[in-house]
Amino acid sequence: MSNNPLGGVIPPQPPIDAQSNAHALKSRLEWGEPAFTVIDVRNREAFNDGHIMGAMTMPIEQLVERAKPALATTRDIYLYGETDEQTAEAAQQLRNAGFEHVSELKGGLPAWKAIGGPTEGIVESQTPPGADDYNVVARVQNHLETQQKDV
Repeated sequence: MSNNPLGGVIPPQPPIDAQSNAHALKSRLEWGEPAFTVIDVRNREAFNDGHIMGAMTMPIEQLVERAKPALATTRDIYLYGETDEQTAEAAQQLRNAGFEHVSELKGGLPAWKAIGGPTEGIVESQTPPGADDYNVVARVQNHLETQQKDV
């Protein structure tokens, strides 16, 4: 017998895809799914200016040495960098270091912001909210439009 009292009630989370779009990550956040980490591999200044809410900063040059002691190799990890190429390079570093559940967030921060994902940081806090932030109808319309975008 397993020591998980909810075993059989809550199905195990399927493995995450090697690449994810912003919608996949946002839906996990909105459903309150536990046990995943978002890592921003851009430099510290870019991270401080603005990043996905709750993301950890681990610049690509220090990624493996910082991730190894901080995260279990079985944890779901979503990564993003300045470009999809930098993101792919960072993901490969983690996979080579033994991390099993690494997903590249396609489009990075711009894709996240395009679907209204929450952000934090110096520049982000000074940016006025979009006109649709207080308009539910516009937000729903925007959501429907971004669902059809290939980010």
